[in-house]
Amino acid sequence: MPHLFWGGADCVELAARFGTPLYVLDESVIRARCAEVRRDFLDRWPNASASYASKAFLTRTMARIVEEEGLGLDVVSLGELHTALSAGFPASRIEMHGSAKSEAELNAALDAGVGCIVVDGLMELEVLADLAARRERRAEILLRVTPGVAPHTHAYIATGHQGSKFGLPLDGDLLPQAVRLALDREFISLRGLHFHVGSQIFDPTAHVRSVIRVVEAMKRLREELGFRVLELNMGGGFGARSHPSEPHVPLSLFADAMMEALERACRVEGLEVPAVSMEPGRWIVSEAGITLYRVETVKELPGVTYVGVDGGMADNPRPALYQAVYRAVVANRPEELPDSEGTKVSMVGKCCETGDILIEEAALPPVRRGEVLALFNTGAYTFSMAGNYNRLCRPAVVLVKGGQAEVIAERQTLDDLLRGDRIPQRLARRGD
Repeated sequence: MPHLFWGGADCVELAARFGTPLYVLDESVIRARCAEVRRDFLDRWPNASASYASKAFLTRTMARIVEEEGLGLDVVSLGELHTALSAGFPASRIEMHGSAKSEAELNAALDAGVGCIVVDGLMELEVLADLAARRERRAEILLRVTPGVAPHTHAYIATGHQGSKFGLPLDGDLLPQAVRLALDREFISLRGLHFHVGSQIFDPTAHVRSVIRVVEAMKRLREELGFRVLELNMGGGFGARSHPSEPHVPLSLFADAMMEALERACRVEGLEVPAVSMEPGRWIVSEAGITLYRVETVKELPGVTYVGVDGGMADNPRPALYQAVYRAVVANRPEELPDSEGTKVSMVGKCCETGDILIEEAALPPVRRGEVLALFNTGAYTFSMAGNYNRLCRPAVVLVKGGQAEVIAERQTLDDLLRGDRIPQRLARRGD
């Protein structure tokens, strides 16, 4: 029976060569998604731009691919900014995002000369205005708003609802206050607004409702403060399928619906259509990735079989964090059908937590120790969220294209776990 191939490479051979757990990314899929952004958004709609939301997955190699594909880069921390700049990514194409930004992050963004800073709240705006004035360096900004729309997704990845920790609510006086402050400060250049509805959304209804609400706010700001929104960033959050057999979610499903709603709403309100931008992240990289695990144990209990693998919530916390759904196959024999006897099979991790379950009910055939399992749709929010719980080492990342595999992030070693680990002098022993 043929093995599972990813990006033209044999997954069983990849596991043997690079070890497991192993993140594997197909470069061709990433570039195809970027090409779809250009074709169905940038080339289709006037005054459109797009940035890759790097929190989904970022290495210097990923930054290079995004740059070559003509997209900008959305970063949310000092670490992401440093990674992008160290890869030579043009600062003018970087958007500094994130909530609760530190002075160090704002200073770094100003010093680098990033193209835009998305301001998350009134206090952050005051701090940024002071820092920019101190440097006499102009900050181009967008104000993040929460449109008060609840999307159909898990509560932990919904961001645009009323009471969200992100942004300024459209209702009330906080947004007008922020606009007044931005207009009053010499080194702040307010370009417009930003909203983000949530993540893993498969229907554009919430995005469209958000566009309409934001346009209504744009009209109020124009009438009450004389402020014209020049740019509207409509975020991302477009859904990614959990298995290659499922239909691909086209970008046009969201882009066309939002743009048609924007043009229509602006026409009704008598406003000029602003420049538009979006920031897909998961949608670009998630389906490009799989994670390879090796089976360590098979424990058959009454009514359930636990297939224990050599990774788990340390390298993929999403199932434990917000019940993310995955599908897997046995890479040694991917076409073999699941067990039909009705026994529940759970693919579980090695961490000392009852909740370390990668797939609650896995559609797998009988599995043997030593076989390789491939978990699909793990290109996003796995490597970027991985940690060292139970002192486990973070897996390597391999980029594959045309059957060729290259390491783009090395596997952590046991010595890496000790880097920065210090023993106080009072506890020192000979040899420390």
